[in-house]
Amino acid sequence: MEVVIVEDAAAGGALVAEAVARLLARRPDALIGVATGSTPLPVYEALAAMARRGEADFSRARIAQLDEYAGLPPGHPECYRSVLARQVLEPLGIPADSFLGPDGSADDPAAACAAYERALAAAGGVDLQLLGIGTDGHIGFNEPCSSLSSRTRLKTLTERTRADNARFFGGDPGRVPRHVLTQGVGTILDARHLVLLATGEAKAQAVAATVEGPLTARCPSSALQLHPHATVVADEAAASRLELAAYFRSAFAAKPAWQGI
Repeated sequence: MEVVIVEDAAAGGALVAEAVARLLARRPDALIGVATGSTPLPVYEALAAMARRGEADFSRARIAQLDEYAGLPPGHPECYRSVLARQVLEPLGIPADSFLGPDGSADDPAAACAAYERALAAAGGVDLQLLGIGTDGHIGFNEPCSSLSSRTRLKTLTERTRADNARFFGGDPGRVPRHVLTQGVGTILDARHLVLLATGEAKAQAVAATVEGPLTARCPSSALQLHPHATVVADEAAASRLELAAYFRSAFAAKPAWQGI
C-alpha cells in the first residue's frame, strides 16, 4: 500500500485532484468513482478550480457513485445524487447522463443493486475510486464486519454512522435514513486504483488500522491491503498514529516526481 502524508486537507485535496486530472488527460472518458461527505470536498474544489482556469477538460469524464441513501425521494437535497450534482457534475461541466449510481428510491432495492453492478461492468469498471474512511474503518457504507467479498447491496447503518452524518440533516440523527445502497467491499476492490483520503485526528486510529493493522472484516478499510494499486493520502493529524510514518515520508520523497500517486 502506498501511503502519502501531507500537511493538511487542502494539500491532500490538491494532490488527489492532480492524480484525477492526469488520468483524464490520458483517458478523457475515464470512469471516476466519487464519494460524499466532508473529506473529498478539497478534491472537488481543486478540480473545479482547474476547470475554471481552463487547465483541464472534464466534459468527457464519467462518474460512478459509491453509495446512496435508501428511501429519500429523487431531488432531495441530501440524496447523494443531488449532492454530487452540486459538488462534482455542475462545477466540472460533466453531463448528467455520464453519471452512474444505484436507485435509492427503487421499490426493489436488491434489483436496483444488481442493476448497478451490471452498469459498472458494462461501463468497463471504475478507473479511479476516491474513498473516505469512517472513524470505525468503514468505506462506502460497509460497516464493521461487512464481508470483504461483498457486492453492491442494501445495508443498515450503525447508530454511530447516523450520528456522524447528522450534521447534514440539521444535527438530528433521527432524520438520517437507516438504510443505504452501497458498493460492497468486493465491488470497491474491482477499481483499478483506490485512493483513500483521510483528514483530522478523529481518523487517526482508523488509518493506522487500515495500513498497519491486520486484515479483518472488523475494519473493512483494511481490505485495501489486498489491492495492487491502493493509495492512502493522510494529513499529519490523520497519520499521527502510524508507527511507520517516517518510512512512508521517506519512501514518497524518493519517488520520481513523474510517477505521482
